[in-house]
Formats: sequence, C-alpha cells, structure tokens
Amino acid sequence: MAMALDAQDDPSDDTLLALYGQGDRAAARTLAERLAPLAFRVAQRMLRDPAEAEDVAQEAMLRLWRAAPGWQAGAAKVSTWLYRVVVNLCTDRLRRRRSVPLDDGPEPEDGRPGADEGLIEADRAAALDAALQTLPERQREAVVLRHLEGLANPEIAEIMGVGVEAVESLTARGKRGLVQALAGRRAELGYGDG
Repeated sequence: MAMALDAQDDPSDDTLLALYGQGDRAAARTLAERLAPLAFRVAQRMLRDPAEAEDVAQEAMLRLWRAAPGWQAGAAKVSTWLYRVVVNLCTDRLRRRRSVPLDDGPEPEDGRPGADEGLIEADRAAALDAALQTLPERQREAVVLRHLEGLANPEIAEIMGVGVEAVESLTARGKRGLVQALAGRRAELGYGDG
C-alpha cells in the first residue's frame, strides 16, 4: 500500500502516479508541476509554436491521468512514457501541417520582433530553432531529446522505439545537419571569426 504524499520526502513519479490513481489530488498536482514543464519544453522545441506546444503538453498530461489507474509501476519510467507521448503528438501535428497545401496554410511567423532582437542569446536560440527545423523529424527528435533535454541514449531509444545504435546514428547525423545549417554564421551569432 502506498504511503500518503505528505509522509514522503521526495516521492518518485511512479509513486505519485499510483497515488493519483487512488484519488490523491495532491499527488497529481506535484506530478503535474514536475512533468508538465518538460512536456511543454519538448513540444515547443519540435513545433516552434507556444500555443500548439501548450495544447500538446495538456493532451499528454491528460493521457497520463487517464493511464494512472492502470499504471504498472516499474514497466517504464513515467517521464519516458510522457516524452514518447509528446513526441508522438508533435509528429502527428507536423504531419498534418505538411498535408495542408502551401497556399492554404498560415503565413509563417517572422520571429519575435522587439527589444530582444539585439540580444545575442535570443539570436542564438532563434538560429538553433531554425536549424533544428531543417532536420528530418527523427533526427530533430533525437537531437532535442539528447542535447536539449539531456536524456541518455537508452531512454531516447525507448521513447523513439528504436535501438541505441539508431539513436546514436540519428543524433550524429542531426548534429552534422545543424553544423551545416549554421555554417558561416559564427561571427553573426557572436562566436568570433567564423
């Protein structure tokens, strides 16, 4: 039998999900505070649209809440399961975007005009985001999960449903693609001569 949430110092995601499955709303709140930001971050990196990323994060969390009563502790890490759901939801949205004829689609955003344009970090982040969008979906997923989310290759392999060697290959090809996409922009992005 699981202990009450307030009786534990730092309960695991599995414990929190099990407690929520038994009706503990405080466990759900704690788990949401812990996992919703990572779901949003991954969706934002893949979709580049904050509103759409928020929708994906909310849908992923709803799916987690629906899975709570039948959750098998130890079968998979809760965060790994959530990453996979987010990546799949993003992939579905990206595929739907491609099916819209170019003339029927919304005009692309020009970025964030305003005071932050002059900030080097904002420029670097925008350049990275743009370069990420030049990568094929699977390479982008692997690079985002490995280098921006800091996940280990075995966890990425589980999320993406591929082997560790495939993750390594996708990540390496993605990094090469980023280098190519950013070639010649070192000085512009404040990295010296380039």
